[in-house]
Amino acid sequence: MRITWPVPEPEMPADVHPALAATARAASQAYGEARLAHTRLELREEVADGADGTPTMRVDAIVEGAIADAAMRNGANLLSEEAGFIDNGSAETLVIDPVDGSANAAFGVPLSCFAGVVVRDGVPTEALTVWFDTGRSWWARAGEPTPYRTTGRTTLDGASVCLMRPKRGTEEAWHRIANRADRIRILCTTCLETVLVAEGSVDAFIDPGSDTHRIMDLAAALVTVPAAGGVLLDLRGRPFTFDHDLTKRWSGVAAATPQLAEALIQVALDGG
Repeated sequence: MRITWPVPEPEMPADVHPALAATARAASQAYGEARLAHTRLELREEVADGADGTPTMRVDAIVEGAIADAAMRNGANLLSEEAGFIDNGSAETLVIDPVDGSANAAFGVPLSCFAGVVVRDGVPTEALTVWFDTGRSWWARAGEPTPYRTTGRTTLDGASVCLMRPKRGTEEAWHRIANRADRIRILCTTCLETVLVAEGSVDAFIDPGSDTHRIMDLAAALVTVPAAGGVLLDLRGRPFTFDHDLTKRWSGVAAATPQLAEALIQVALDGG
């Protein structure tokens, strides 16, 4: 069975970086066309191995192909999880997660998104996240005010927390956090969950130690969350780097305040 409802064109501010805007539009169009042309099982099928060492679903391959073409047309380099680094001779590189929440996207669960940043000299300067099924977007430039603000919560007790699904070896940490928080959500799309932290819909997001995240899973949040007054950290204090080694992994923690981030990290690592 195919997914027949349409994917809208992204609603974005006029001054989004042209290459970033073009890749976001290409991603939404390609995803919409892919789910009309393929069944859910076909979209979910693993068709290759990505540059990050993980299997590539058909939906990822289709959307990333459209993004790569758009980046080339707009003269920007591309660093993406499936294709790796594509050098188009630019001083700027787009670090992009073509489809965050791939399994959701393949099966028609309306929780998946495009997320990307513009990186110059290893520094992320601008971020855009687009929620595929609504066309809604979140955009931020580093060092500039945004309309988004975090909740400002400083304590874990009573917090609303998005958690990565429990993975082997993280179950105890996962349950410690869940038992302290007021509400828990598992949306299976880190990029969307971190912008929900930025806009104050939830207090925090955490991977409690599975080291699942690649740089493109967290790249947009590195700009959007701090611009909204929050923080993005690695659970074990590792710095985020924008090199071409896609085997590197992190456990991202996005929180409304530094105090809440530290409380989550303490509970995850040693029980608080």
